[in-house]
Amino acid sequence: MENNKKVDNNYFIDSDKLSEKALEKKHKLENCPECRTNHMEYMEGMERIESDIYDKVLSSMEEYDYDKYTAIDVKRALDKDTCSIEDFRALLSPAAAPFLELMAKKARLETQKHFGNTVYLFTPLYIANYCENYCVYCGFNCYNDINRVKLDMEHIEHEMKIIADSGMEEILILTGESRAMSDVKYIGEACKIASKYFRMVGVEIYPVNTDEYKYLHECGVDYVTVFQETYNSDRYEELHLLGHKRVFPYRFEAQERALMAGMRGVAGSALLGLSDFRKDAYASALHMYYLQKKYPHAEISLSCPRLRPIVNNEAINPLDVYEKELCQILCAYRIFLPFCGITVSSRESKEFRNGIVKIAATKVSAGVSTGIGDHESKYTGKESEEVEGDEQFEINDTRSFADMYEDMSNEGMQPVLNDYLYV
Repeated sequence: MENNKKVDNNYFIDSDKLSEKALEKKHKLENCPECRTNHMEYMEGMERIESDIYDKVLSSMEEYDYDKYTAIDVKRALDKDTCSIEDFRALLSPAAAPFLELMAKKARLETQKHFGNTVYLFTPLYIANYCENYCVYCGFNCYNDINRVKLDMEHIEHEMKIIADSGMEEILILTGESRAMSDVKYIGEACKIASKYFRMVGVEIYPVNTDEYKYLHECGVDYVTVFQETYNSDRYEELHLLGHKRVFPYRFEAQERALMAGMRGVAGSALLGLSDFRKDAYASALHMYYLQKKYPHAEISLSCPRLRPIVNNEAINPLDVYEKELCQILCAYRIFLPFCGITVSSRESKEFRNGIVKIAATKVSAGVSTGIGDHESKYTGKESEEVEGDEQFEINDTRSFADMYEDMSNEGMQPVLNDYLYV
């Protein structure tokens, strides 16, 4: 591992198989900040919308001092019927940790009030893992030596039919962030196929402009998910060294562009563990809060992903964000945003997900693979004849759709596959 070059003491990518030219460029990016493009400047072709939400979220996050809150502040927040931004700050603070049981009870009441005992199920489908970004924590990053695959439309339809035959009615289509290998038209054609098999279609792709989101909506996309990764722009710059993803404000405004394009809903979050998780959790919720106020017709959802090991680096794990802290964040989310959907992915354990759906979460993934083209073996047990691409990260909960449905039912929950009536 002598060729590995650490960006900081938490992340590294195996460089052994890089070409000499690529290795030289990688090391230059890591060691010479002046050699990188300005992460706050839009690149050619990127749409500017001048969102008022951007400044509200980032200025509020900057002034958030969670250490100043006390037990009195937390008790006051829990005693209120409506949670203000200031109350939410207290609930995310270290002072709230001893009140986790009370927070969970209050969160559970809010969840039952607005969602009953339902839990929505969906599955993700990765159709390509080519990427042009150098994000040092991600398994898809352009300098990580993995097996790259892009599915053709025939294989995409084959995968979708297998998933649909299991009974699943909602799918989330994902790609690596490469316009060259997975352009908007390619994604749109995949979404058209998805619309034949599923009642709900979402995408988690690289951010695009409003007209491109409009095109994808016309292809059948209902909602868009974009992770900001971290709302700390300085930390963001350290972790995203190359590619379009490096542009911090363009990524921030992705959900709003999607809503401007007519999407029914959007979702977002930070990737907890990349930076100060309390500030990132605060900014994530505030971002969705302001979107909901500005676009009251839209369905707004929050996720709560934590770092997971990746190919060539099994040591990656979230910093300081353990299950207790994650539970506190999710309870605070529910109390602050009672109508908001909350998704807990297969990054978390079976035990954690079984418990959190009774308290705060409303949606979980099932039958998950973050690899490319391997649903046939996962759903049918039959070995696929196609080449499979490597996964983006290592999942924790490997339950099939059938097992997840049964387990949720046994937990006293009502699994929901779709609750829309199309006319």
